[in-house]
Amino acid sequence: MKANKNISRLKRARIISQTVFLLIFFFFLMQTEYHGRDIIAYPVKIFLEIDPLILLTTFLASHTITGMLLLSLIIVGITLILGRGFCGWLCPLGTLNDAVGYFKKQKKPKEHTETRLDRYGVKAKYYILVGILIAAVFQIHFVGILDPISLTIRSFALAISPAVNYLTHGIFDFLYSANLGPLSDASDSVHEFLKLHAISFGLPTFHQGSFLGLLFLSILGLNFVRKRFWCRFLCPLGALLGLLSRFSLLNHKVNNEECNDCGLCLVTCAGGARPHQEAEWMGAECVLCMSCESVCPLQVVSYRFGKPEPEKRRTNLKRRYLIGAGATGLAALALFRLNPVRARGNALLIRPPGSVEEEEFLRRCIKCGECMKVCITNGLQPTFMQAGFEGIWSPVLVPRIGYCEFNCTLCGQVCPTDAIEQLELEEKKKRKIGLAFIDVNRCLPYAFKMNCIVCEEHCPTSPKAILFEHEMIETEEGEMELKRPVVDPEVCIGCGICETKCPTGEKAAVYISSIGEDRSEKNRLLL
Repeated sequence: MKANKNISRLKRARIISQTVFLLIFFFFLMQTEYHGRDIIAYPVKIFLEIDPLILLTTFLASHTITGMLLLSLIIVGITLILGRGFCGWLCPLGTLNDAVGYFKKQKKPKEHTETRLDRYGVKAKYYILVGILIAAVFQIHFVGILDPISLTIRSFALAISPAVNYLTHGIFDFLYSANLGPLSDASDSVHEFLKLHAISFGLPTFHQGSFLGLLFLSILGLNFVRKRFWCRFLCPLGALLGLLSRFSLLNHKVNNEECNDCGLCLVTCAGGARPHQEAEWMGAECVLCMSCESVCPLQVVSYRFGKPEPEKRRTNLKRRYLIGAGATGLAALALFRLNPVRARGNALLIRPPGSVEEEEFLRRCIKCGECMKVCITNGLQPTFMQAGFEGIWSPVLVPRIGYCEFNCTLCGQVCPTDAIEQLELEEKKKRKIGLAFIDVNRCLPYAFKMNCIVCEEHCPTSPKAILFEHEMIETEEGEMELKRPVVDPEVCIGCGICETKCPTGEKAAVYISSIGEDRSEKNRLLL
């Protein structure tokens, strides 16, 4: 009875831990936003900084280590003691998978049969990990596409959170317009509180947001095929921690002589670790959910600290598949580099201020979406193929959607790998990320002889980067002074506010090119 109570407490502790860390994750996600000051007061990127896979691949790809990423060594230490406790107790995606998997109908023990997917599919994540690491060695850094922390943050930042914002604003707009008396008055106060603490003031939207949202929901939906499908078969971070857990001090024990082979531990195991027999045990797949211990009616399953037993944690990877995974990583190297963007550049590929040179940027950026979520104007958007497949979902400034706010340095504050360096505000104001050009075929003073001062009026630099050429012209109403805007390339920093504010419809008469950006010695305007 005492053992049962201890097990129950341990399981309860795991659920509490998962809940607490998931709430912390969401809290930090909500704080990754402008709150009236040019400072992020909370460690909003901490989940990325404790990710050992990001540390390893960033080092392999860029040969640099951001100081805070060394926090991930704490997770390495925990894994060497307890095994894959991070997956079962801390990981936000693992917790979400558990929450969705709760609604999957559980098979009866007698109906449980191990399929080829269960037996061989668990190896897939290790081959994915090998491919990612080989690619990183040759400076292709696409770990963020599959890393669970980066994937979860990107999915919520660019898809789920905007959808929730849209729905929330819609509900409160309806309550306001319905004029329901006291209910509408109360809803206004609640709405103001939520805008300050939980939801965005505006309605941010992102390119590919619908696709990213559906992709994430599909990952959660796979739990109806197998509980923790992502964790079992696809997660590269889980694979890395699984390899490390071979040397953990916490060992799984089964008293085979007293076991009645009821199968309860098999159907409740979250990782597919085969806990019913010592000979079948796959410790590298155990996420420390403790379900096998809690459901065992005879209490013959237990965990004990002792000498590591790596032979019971092996995954038996096939050499030819490992070679194939490595070859896939090398093939990615060739295929991803075969694009004209890499050879010639892309004038519309405008990176945030503080971004390192493009080659180095691609070696560091993990496509987590933090910089895009924190962008005040919604101007930072995920790329598709503007930077080639190698740069998919990395940030690009789209000035027609939003400009780079002159008094903002938030994107550099939230970048976990220093792909965007954190700049002091005065230094940021001087960084050139591009150059403005006037399209004389659309600009009102040039094409239609109508005065318009919007671009010059909004230009934030001092002195102004947009000036006027004055010309006296004859009109039907008589002589008038025409002001034609021109750009001073020495002063323009390419912030894009002129393009954002230009009143000429869907296509602006002034546009920003990455030409002249400070981070590149080659991307220059030849005068």
